[in-house]
Amino acid sequence: MTVTHRKRTANDAEKDIAEAGVKYHCDPCSQNITDTVRIRCAVCSDFDLCVSCFCNGAELGKHKNWHDYRVMEQHSFPIFDTEWGADEELLLIEGAENFGIGNWQDIADHVGSKTRDECEAHYLQVYVNSDTWPHPDMSKRFDMDPDAQAARKRQRLAMRVNRVPAPVKAQKPMTSQPANHEIAGYMPGRLEFETEYENEAEQSVKDMLFSEEDAPEEVDLKLMVLEIYNAKLSKRLERRKFVFDRGFLEYKKNQAAEKKRSPKERELINSMRVFAQLQTPEDYDKFIEGLLKEMHLRERIAELQEFRANGLTTLAAGQEYLRDKTNRTSLRPLMTRETGMNDRRNARPLPQRANLDETPSPRGAAAGNKAAPVIRKPANPLNIQNAEGIHLLTVPEQALCSTLRIFPKSYMIIKEQLLKEHARLGGLKRRQARELIKIDVNKTGKIYDFFVEAGWIQNSDA
Repeated sequence: MTVTHRKRTANDAEKDIAEAGVKYHCDPCSQNITDTVRIRCAVCSDFDLCVSCFCNGAELGKHKNWHDYRVMEQHSFPIFDTEWGADEELLLIEGAENFGIGNWQDIADHVGSKTRDECEAHYLQVYVNSDTWPHPDMSKRFDMDPDAQAARKRQRLAMRVNRVPAPVKAQKPMTSQPANHEIAGYMPGRLEFETEYENEAEQSVKDMLFSEEDAPEEVDLKLMVLEIYNAKLSKRLERRKFVFDRGFLEYKKNQAAEKKRSPKERELINSMRVFAQLQTPEDYDKFIEGLLKEMHLRERIAELQEFRANGLTTLAAGQEYLRDKTNRTSLRPLMTRETGMNDRRNARPLPQRANLDETPSPRGAAAGNKAAPVIRKPANPLNIQNAEGIHLLTVPEQALCSTLRIFPKSYMIIKEQLLKEHARLGGLKRRQARELIKIDVNKTGKIYDFFVEAGWIQNSDA
């Protein structure tokens, strides 16, 4: 007899795609006798014959034609379900023993006439959820006439012949190594992690034994330890289920989706993750979607208010304003670098001036008359009426910032530094103010004079 019930591979599926389940063949002539009556030798191990070879008295190896025998036929009659024959029940149990509970595809291939979902549903209904668990309900009776039983045989035979098993894909080894999975420490073949929640929970029960000599107090104590252990397992399953349901194992997919979001959106989502444990995945997605929509609406309202504050009444003008604002923002680092270069250039030591008491020579006077000084046109005052922090300045300070083209926020920083330095030293010189404030020395000098006139600092140069 030749029995085929090993685990199928991709090559086997390509070569024998139309066959499924356990196959029986006549040992002398190798004829397929899976779906017909066969003769099994009661003396030899796993030796089957077709009816023709049995009638001819075929002998092979240690088998003799005078050995005792049994007539084997398909047991298509139902015992637990009208859609399942007795032989299919036996194949289901045998497949579960060989491949393990949960490997339903291999079990379905072993049965041959049922799909994976049918095998799983039937096993859970008949053997797991039985009213007489751990045994199936043996009190069921089915009255089927011979014609219906024959039709059932023909139907099952057609299902075996026409059934195409699901192709088995060659997969790479499923281990927890980073090269084989996105998440290090995860074992996809077992749906577990190397380090679980309460990873040391088994230490308290691994050496526990119950014996008849245990006192009632000891039994109660052991039962309490087991109850604590079961509670830890329940929490572990809840956390594992949470990770699976939320798709946290799809690291690359989540990372790609996160890169598409803006920094503000990512910050908002990360701050709201704590509420994921209190909601279903659908409710949490709606919750996050609503918060993002609210944030976008607030940003749009603030943008429109900014347009109105700057005197813009059309969306086209607002878009042009945003483009100009973006250009100014991109040019600000360059302007800051140029300002620093000007400050270093102005901080160079000036050549010593000649004595004013000395009378210049006529030639020098003539040369001085020819080289007239170049008068630079002062820059236009800066409009800071809508600038941030304008309400913190007095009217003279507002005029000073407008003349020097300094924003109120920058002016407040300069003012704070100068006053702190004056309080620390008890006085402040113009040179010290220029060294402290790294901007144009002329602007620093005017701010210094303004503070002296206002009486905020004491001029140490006098």
